[in-house]
Amino acid sequence: MPALRYRSRTYKRTFRRTPGGKTVLHYKKKKPKKHHCAECGKLLHGVPRGRPYQIRKLAKSKKRPNRPYGGNLCTECTRRLFKEQARSLGAPQETESQEIEE
Repeated sequence: MPALRYRSRTYKRTFRRTPGGKTVLHYKKKKPKKHHCAECGKLLHGVPRGRPYQIRKLAKSKKRPNRPYGGNLCTECTRRLFKEQARSLGAPQETESQEIEE
């Protein structure tokens, strides 16, 4: 009797011949879900789907987009973040010395 988790038909089944001559049943592992944006939840493009041992074999340039927040945020959220950061840098900020003088 197989383990309970393997009784579902969502696992692909393959028969393998062992060196001893027996035929055994192996179950293929499922692929992980697609990556999503951490901010809005949209699907991320350019990020491969695969188990860690498969991703490890890929070149660094194929693992995620080569830009800031690549693999974590979608392009729209990244642009919005950059605009917010730029606007916060340009805004006049009060320092402690200005507060004391007033």
